[in-house]
Amino acid sequence: MNINDFIQLSPYRWVLEKEKIKTKEKMNTDVEIFGTEGILKTAIEDKSVDQAVNVSALPGIVARSFAMPDIHYGYGFSIGGVAAFPADSGIVSPGGVGYDINCGVRLLSTSIPVSELEKYDLKETLGYRILSDIPTGTGDKGSLKLNRKEFLNLIRNGAREIVERYGQGCGENDLRFIESEGELEFNMPEIISDRAIDRGHSQVGSLGSGNHFLEIQVVDEIYDEEAATVFGLKKGHVSILIHTGSRGFGHQIATDFIERIRKKNLSKIKVNDPQLIYAEIHSPEGQHYLQALNAASNFAWANRHLLMRDIIGIFEMLFKSSAQKMGIRLVYDQAHNIAKFETHMINGKKQKLLVHRKGATRAFPKGHPDIPAEYRHIGQPVLIPGSMGTSSYVLKGTEKAMEVSLGSSAHGAGRHFSRTKAIKMASGMDVREQMKKQNILVFSHSQKGLREEVPEAYKEIDEIIEVTEGAGISSKVAKMIPLIVVKG
Repeated sequence: MNINDFIQLSPYRWVLEKEKIKTKEKMNTDVEIFGTEGILKTAIEDKSVDQAVNVSALPGIVARSFAMPDIHYGYGFSIGGVAAFPADSGIVSPGGVGYDINCGVRLLSTSIPVSELEKYDLKETLGYRILSDIPTGTGDKGSLKLNRKEFLNLIRNGAREIVERYGQGCGENDLRFIESEGELEFNMPEIISDRAIDRGHSQVGSLGSGNHFLEIQVVDEIYDEEAATVFGLKKGHVSILIHTGSRGFGHQIATDFIERIRKKNLSKIKVNDPQLIYAEIHSPEGQHYLQALNAASNFAWANRHLLMRDIIGIFEMLFKSSAQKMGIRLVYDQAHNIAKFETHMINGKKQKLLVHRKGATRAFPKGHPDIPAEYRHIGQPVLIPGSMGTSSYVLKGTEKAMEVSLGSSAHGAGRHFSRTKAIKMASGMDVREQMKKQNILVFSHSQKGLREEVPEAYKEIDEIIEVTEGAGISSKVAKMIPLIVVKG
């Protein structure tokens, strides 16, 4: 396969027609990649386009097999992959969600001028305090220890459980600014393995490791004044970005159900890639996986809600002020590894679909009923973080996204190099000192973890944003630059 096999619809949209490539299992729909020519060439080379082709051969796939501009190789689906199947007769594929179920990002805005951080020389103190108080890295570390009954309540209620446990001071009114209000239906505790519960119950309120982070940022540029005002973003003011997911609980859920579905279905179905094992949505295996997926998603939303509470507490202590006086508010929380039921227009008709997004986010337009009422005249916030040491962006969803990408957008910069290659490339580098030269303070208990996550290991975030806006699937609102980065 090469770039000449693609039809270029526009500068940032490339389509591979289903008749163009011969595969073991025939493609059922076209493949569309959002990207520059360079992004597409790289995706062909690293075989992530092959993964999008394999997804297009799954039975019942609706529209196209999509990949966002942060496309890179993953498990089953490429990272950046989006695919949908009919809710009444379709399939669910765990490879279309991945192992870090409901990995996502949460943005907080504040009325704190960045000069306040510099004025009292708080950056170093704040970074060390976050690293000290927020559990990071692998292992059974979390700020909230739960017994089995309490944990089952949490994976049933999601973020609402944190509010009910800690009261109105923990963001009761914020639930509406979380995708799905931080809670998906879960009523089958019997399908969750003891191993998953053992891994999850002690990790609530933890950041994790890998590409997860907590950043203190400053709003650097405003591109859409109206949207920025509605989202509470003001140039020169501090913002807070949290990126983490369902930790060991979600990973164990994925492990358990991929194996269960494989044992039940692999001999019955034909796929180009065994990592694309699937179950029919209405089969017992499909229903059980979707319930477990919801449980892991609820864990992730509760986890980010608790992390928000903890980081606000640190700000209140260091600034000797209340969250209300500091203007700290939740802008939005969105998932970027999830499968959810949504309604879309397909061939001029409304159809309920199960949309898989793996390393991709919703980008719903103004007027859509599934976004907060306060944002409905603007559109859904779309949060796209960069790599460590580079800018992050807030965009808003568009009508065009609904027309051309199933209401989907990019989720981040996307890896350019593997973690192994990144470590070799950064061998001997003092990452913290390198970042300090850019006026960014980095805090971590793991030097190896920092080397895995050097900015050079990722694609250029500005190119991702150029494609995202140029293709019309999201529209820029604001850019933030990091001041303090805390990594696992």
